[in-house]
Amino acid sequence: MSFVDPHSSRLPTLATDPDWWRGAVIYQIYPRSFQDSNGDGIGDLAGIIHRLPHVAELGVDAIWISPFFRSPMLDFGYDVSDYRDVDPMFGTLGDFDALINRAHELGLRVLIDLVLSHTSSQHPWFAQSRSSRDNPKADWYVWADSKPEGSPPNNWLSIFGGSAWEWDSERMQYYLHNFLADQPDLNFHCPEVQEELLDIASFWLERGVDGFRLDTVNFYFHDKKLRDNPPLDPSLQNDNTAPAVNPYNFQDHLYDKTQPENLQFLERLRALVDSYPDRACVGEVGESQRGSAVQAEYTSGGDKLHMCYDFDFLSGQEPTGTFFARVLEKANEALIDGWACWAYSNHDVVRHPTRWNLTEPASRILTAILLSVRGSVCLYQGEELGLDEAYVAFDELQDPYGKRFWPKYKGRDGCRTPIPWAHDSQHGGFTDGKPWLPVAMEQLQRAVDLQSSGDDTVLDFYKRMIAFRKAHPILAKGTLEIVEARNNVLSFVRAHEGERMFCAFNISDTGMNFEKPAGTWNADCRSPFGSDGDDLPDRLPPWEAVFAVENGL
Repeated sequence: MSFVDPHSSRLPTLATDPDWWRGAVIYQIYPRSFQDSNGDGIGDLAGIIHRLPHVAELGVDAIWISPFFRSPMLDFGYDVSDYRDVDPMFGTLGDFDALINRAHELGLRVLIDLVLSHTSSQHPWFAQSRSSRDNPKADWYVWADSKPEGSPPNNWLSIFGGSAWEWDSERMQYYLHNFLADQPDLNFHCPEVQEELLDIASFWLERGVDGFRLDTVNFYFHDKKLRDNPPLDPSLQNDNTAPAVNPYNFQDHLYDKTQPENLQFLERLRALVDSYPDRACVGEVGESQRGSAVQAEYTSGGDKLHMCYDFDFLSGQEPTGTFFARVLEKANEALIDGWACWAYSNHDVVRHPTRWNLTEPASRILTAILLSVRGSVCLYQGEELGLDEAYVAFDELQDPYGKRFWPKYKGRDGCRTPIPWAHDSQHGGFTDGKPWLPVAMEQLQRAVDLQSSGDDTVLDFYKRMIAFRKAHPILAKGTLEIVEARNNVLSFVRAHEGERMFCAFNISDTGMNFEKPAGTWNADCRSPFGSDGDDLPDRLPPWEAVFAVENGL
């Protein structure tokens, strides 16, 4: 079956708002698992177009589409072999134009996932670069001689396990790969590489994209001297960037990423993006020890990235009030003139209801916190349905990361299984064929059709909470000051343009008293937790929140 005419019409124009991204809610689409339109078991661009009304009805501001470029798919699109074309499994450039057209008709902006730090080893650039040490693209990738005894140039490690260096017998040198050996790193110290990547960004901006999600944005540059990374104090090791079973966590990554030269390139990229109206960039910062500092550096001054996210809320740390307060206060201190973007789930981590072992009421209150803090927000497809992590048996596993570290780390397939659209369909309405990953049977009871027609569903809660955020710009753009933070309680005051709002959350299954800030406050009964009374209560029931506006403002 085919859902759309692949030929697009004139591109609709969204309302002009150069500040639209500040506080925006962005919905991430993993195209392989969103909707299949042709029965091959793999989601595609036509399928996304068919399901865009669902996304628009959520009330979000934009979509972020994970890579759909030509690729051998060894890392499922994050290994690009042609930046200027759509992989045939996803459709055509005409389908992409039609997608932008439809999204804009529905009031949705479109960000695409731009993977600039590395390419596929099957990219023509790499084939030429490896062919000799003096060809025109010889310096487009990071090449280095071995040590005298034949070992790699230094101790850098790959996030996907093992050395970050791979020997190439054709060129008789090692090349750098921070991820799979099939994903060689581009050499950003080469001016021609920067020019070509900026030209690729311009290609997609000309097609009408509203901006970019920049994959591994702090991995662009490496230390020219190739110095060894020092060991990391075990007390500082965490699994924010790599799973705990990965020795990548044993190093302090001072030299293989997050280099100062990156700032100048980001300024060049921002200047290009700013030459088009109403565009924005969000960067992914994979930096366990210095995440907030890098966020601040990369978004400061209004001349680099618009916003960045790191892995604080994507980690396995227990989501207590004190944890949230620590992360938010750290962001307040660091991001003086920068901007954060927050997320609980995405295509790289265990879905947060499973990661944090949440009941549905607990999941709702944490969603309310996410949609009430200062910064922009990314939601991951299926999050609005309350999906848990799916179990994928080893013989059905696709993710090379999971295969490498099984069974202690099962990889990323459990968060990438297809979205259940219909509860009474074998494959959840995702495909008429055999899906590339199995549809989790237990997720069919959370299918879109059931939740769209039900009362007080998770889907309904997301819609109401997003609508409440939109009705109060203070929640998207205001300052944030913590009032109280305990394991089971979090509260803060938001302030914006003369208005103040108090937000309090009970993160527990028992009633909790909470501190009230000075002043007179009226509870907002329009919130998803609204009550009949206007007075600010002294106590919150289990898993409840209150939002109150200060009188006289």
